[in-house]
Amino acid sequence: MKVKNSFCMWFTGLPSSGKTTTAAALRQRLYDEGVTVIHLDGDVVRKGLNSDLGLSEKDREENNRRIIHVSEIVVSGGVPVLSSFISPFKKTRDFAKEIIPNYIEVYVSTPVEVCMERDVKGLYAKAKKGEITGMTGLDAPYEVPESPEIVLETTEHSLKDNIDSIVRYLTENDYLEETDR
Repeated sequence: MKVKNSFCMWFTGLPSSGKTTTAAALRQRLYDEGVTVIHLDGDVVRKGLNSDLGLSEKDREENNRRIIHVSEIVVSGGVPVLSSFISPFKKTRDFAKEIIPNYIEVYVSTPVEVCMERDVKGLYAKAKKGEITGMTGLDAPYEVPESPEIVLETTEHSLKDNIDSIVRYLTENDYLEETDR
């Protein structure tokens, strides 16, 4: 498989919806097929590039603004990017679409109850106890994308099925092409 047109696949959804899991599995699948991509993940980026930011709405927006520009730079350099960030606000995702070439919005649709069950970091539990505030999906808003290019139903389809549908989308829309390896 090879890249015909670099792209940014922007994974958005509630905390613990499966954004990082899906992006990481897609990165591995593409790597196995000979395609190099960059995966920018919210938790990883917050430990380094954006370690100076907190969780206020202003800081969340700045976090996303920086990642949007990093994604734009990488895609413009010809390398596909998988960006997995909650990005709860429509205005942020609209800005990303305006700035990043070949922006593909992927809504990882998972009910909040399922996200709370998955909660590997214990954030929902802490929010319910009042130990943290501003938890997206509980006491902070998440604006569901109105017209994403891809919607992944994580409770209806397996991770493999979702990855297969993404790869199909990328080949059908001339971002990737099959090759004989």
